[in-house]
Amino acid sequence: MRKTHSVVLAFVPAALAALSLTLPAAAADKPVLTVYTYESFTADWGPGPKVKAAFEQTCDCTLDFVSVADGVALLTRLKLEGASSDADVALGLDTNLVQEAKDTGLFAEHGIDTAAARVPGGFSDPVFVPYDYGHFAVVYDTEVIKTPPKSLKDLVEGDPSQKIAIEDPRTSTPGLGLLLWIRSVYGDKAPEAWAKLRNRILTVTPGWSEAYGLFTKGEAPMVFSYVTSPAYHMMEEKTDRYQAARFEEGHYIQIEVSGMLKATKHKALAQQFLSFTLSPQFQSIIPTTNWMMPAAATAEPLPEAFGKLVSPSKTFLMSPEDVAKNRQAWIREWLGAMSMN
Repeated sequence: MRKTHSVVLAFVPAALAALSLTLPAAAADKPVLTVYTYESFTADWGPGPKVKAAFEQTCDCTLDFVSVADGVALLTRLKLEGASSDADVALGLDTNLVQEAKDTGLFAEHGIDTAAARVPGGFSDPVFVPYDYGHFAVVYDTEVIKTPPKSLKDLVEGDPSQKIAIEDPRTSTPGLGLLLWIRSVYGDKAPEAWAKLRNRILTVTPGWSEAYGLFTKGEAPMVFSYVTSPAYHMMEEKTDRYQAARFEEGHYIQIEVSGMLKATKHKALAQQFLSFTLSPQFQSIIPTTNWMMPAAATAEPLPEAFGKLVSPSKTFLMSPEDVAKNRQAWIREWLGAMSMN
């Protein structure tokens, strides 16, 4: 509060006291549910604004989003804040991080019915609730690349003059997804694959937004993103210019989840929000704002553009336990391969 305001208020305590007895409870008196998530979720064009408006109509509360760059950064922040975190709910981790998140001891079992969730592999968990999913893919500019890679081998061993922008697995869930996809296909030979791919990498960005921005600005003809990314360009820009390459061996999947913090002071409200993420209303917001596949039934059919997307022949997904056990070692391997002369 500014000093000038304090001086004025000092002369009218009686008036303020009278007002406090006669005015109805302010909106600020409503409970505030704090949801930690990632920046693209809360962007003006993301699902956050619509989710906030829709949930607040049902909860008699205020929904407050707090955003960080990416899902990995979200988990890092929760670890740093510990039990003193202001978060009631975390939205934006994925199945590659759920075991590590559980191991922090910060999350509580959600206690809600998740039967509505339908995701590839049938992910079900007592702590985390899936709300969308998407297969990772190399998205390319058809005006620059006429023959896109048809497999990871094509990507790894292809023309080094055709660059790709990727995300850092230490800070980004897509970056971690690429790390695990290469590990799933190459196994112990993953460091050698990274050493070859390094020649095609234009840059490694902290998160997805930075990498995709470079791609759409024409600085790289390829970017590591999602099978669903072209739907955005088809619907919002009316162009088929940007497409996802279909890889013969299959695609790694990302299943995004939300969970309730043990330290929440609004347990019932947090549970209500987690249930809401599986509602047709929430799920209908996801496809054309988060540009991912809905994890449950939507209130209306998916847009026509989603029927034109690549359909992976196989889905790769490591168990959360294996990822938690090996993630740091595999990142060290990645760092070693990327720094080789």
